[in-house]
Amino acid sequence: MIVIVAGVSGSGKTTVGALVAKRLGWPFTDGDQLHPAANIAKMAGGVPLTDKDRIPWLNQIASLMDEWAQAGGSGVIACSALKRSYRDLLLDGRPAAKIVFLDVARDVVARRLAARHGHFFNPVLLDSQFSDLERPAPDERAVVTVKERDYPEQTADAIIGLLGMVAGSGADDAVSSDV
Repeated sequence: MIVIVAGVSGSGKTTVGALVAKRLGWPFTDGDQLHPAANIAKMAGGVPLTDKDRIPWLNQIASLMDEWAQAGGSGVIACSALKRSYRDLLLDGRPAAKIVFLDVARDVVARRLAARHGHFFNPVLLDSQFSDLERPAPDERAVVTVKERDYPEQTADAIIGLLGMVAGSGADDAVSSDV
């Protein structure tokens, strides 16, 4: 199984995704590491990415997912996947993939971004993240929304439980929405 932990910048997808991967003994990749230099420069400069900017990046993520699947492995990747079309692209032809969208209040995200140092994402882009955001719909295949818990460890536990996993074991395909 491949799990994409999604959400706006500052939602905790890297922190939570890394915890999920560690607990399951799976590899973890922060999708931000796959952005081309031009995307990083735009975001650092406070310029929102367009669909044209994001599609090559999403294709890089999809390629990594395909590598893991072809090797018969599992993994966790953090990726914003803000729009349904992006989630569709990542899930298309990948039946072992699931997306867990982190639902975090805007004010919480704003505080996190203001306190975050050393990341290229410019906090002035927060409004563009929420403007581009298409929250997952109930009819989306293999997409589930998880509300943030008080601590990242609790959110990771909720995700693992939701996916029907015990560290190091298989998974149940049944997922529900808005947990």
